[in-house]
Amino acid sequence: MKKKLIKNTTEHFEKTFQNKPEHIFLSPGRINIIGEHVDYNDGFVLPAAINKYVCIAISPNKNSDCKIIAKDLNEVFEFNLKDTLVPNPTMWINYILGVLQQLKEKKQFDNGFNAVFSSSVPIGSGLSSSAAVECGFAYAFNKMFTLGLTKEEIALIGQKSEHTFVGVNCGIMDQFASVFGQKNKVIKLDCNTLEYEYHKADFKKYSLLLLDSNVKHTHLTSGYNDRRNEVEQGLVIIKSHFPEVKTFRNCTEEMVNTLKNELGEIVYKRCHFVVKEIQRVQDAVDALENSDFNRLGNLMSETHHGLSKEYEVSCEELDFLVDAVANEASVLGARMMGGGFGGCSINLVEKGSEKELIEKVSQQYRSKFGIDLKSYKVKISKGTTEYKN
Repeated sequence: MKKKLIKNTTEHFEKTFQNKPEHIFLSPGRINIIGEHVDYNDGFVLPAAINKYVCIAISPNKNSDCKIIAKDLNEVFEFNLKDTLVPNPTMWINYILGVLQQLKEKKQFDNGFNAVFSSSVPIGSGLSSSAAVECGFAYAFNKMFTLGLTKEEIALIGQKSEHTFVGVNCGIMDQFASVFGQKNKVIKLDCNTLEYEYHKADFKKYSLLLLDSNVKHTHLTSGYNDRRNEVEQGLVIIKSHFPEVKTFRNCTEEMVNTLKNELGEIVYKRCHFVVKEIQRVQDAVDALENSDFNRLGNLMSETHHGLSKEYEVSCEELDFLVDAVANEASVLGARMMGGGFGGCSINLVEKGSEKELIEKVSQQYRSKFGIDLKSYKVKISKGTTEYKN
């Protein structure tokens, strides 16, 4: 799959520009094993880069003209590097223009470039194709024009591009995982301080299977903002009773339970989920370190229950996908992944059982919703890198 992506992207570049690209970069999508909706609640997340990539074939040229071809969309965008770059109605280019504008503000460079990019990261499935594009191009410009950026700076530039040019107020997890990923390692990341540590994620006789619901409900932005407000209200109440609490990180389940009436039903459920999920990330790290995959699977399933019933960011389709595998002996655990209201479920399954499982669930899903299920077997891979033949 990777070789085919590189070959197709490179050949398209050669055909268009009558030359081989000087550089080829691969920038991966990401999954999050556990730690959902805690990035903005002072928790930890546990993401990893995966073997689905944005491939960028690129060469500098002798003037300040730039030409970028989105191969999958069959679209071309041309501009001059000396122009002030502003958001454009063509959505995909903003991920790249947002990166370039920041780099121009940091350092003077006038060289234009020609680029072709293509992707095997599914779009709209919650696997962070946008972060892969942002970080891939930031990494490419850094190498090509010797800008001297650190990996952390590349991740932050990707995030800021999304804030300023795309208009999505995302956290740092996606970009960080895309840049810092390592093979067979998950990253325990503190989204506040960007402190991180790697933990082994060698799944041995198990594999990670993503089932894509192929739906995206419109509640994501409004639901996300509502949840943020609810947990912020809850934290104010908790702090007023327990002055030692600074963030949800040093809040306990007992504290939340004692304030159940004062918090009210909704805010209590939101806060209870956050406190439990922060603890589940720590427990998942222990499970991975000890290769205790049954425990990891149980934690994933607990997270889904919390996201569905307490944080209420799931949807009928995702609940169906998780319920459909709940009694399968080959599945250790499953949960919705990402912001919610659509996207993928992530399943920890026995290797060799995937094909039968996909066929069974696909059939049930189609008869229930009339929607074709997509599935992706993923492996944990290294982060953004230059590809060398």
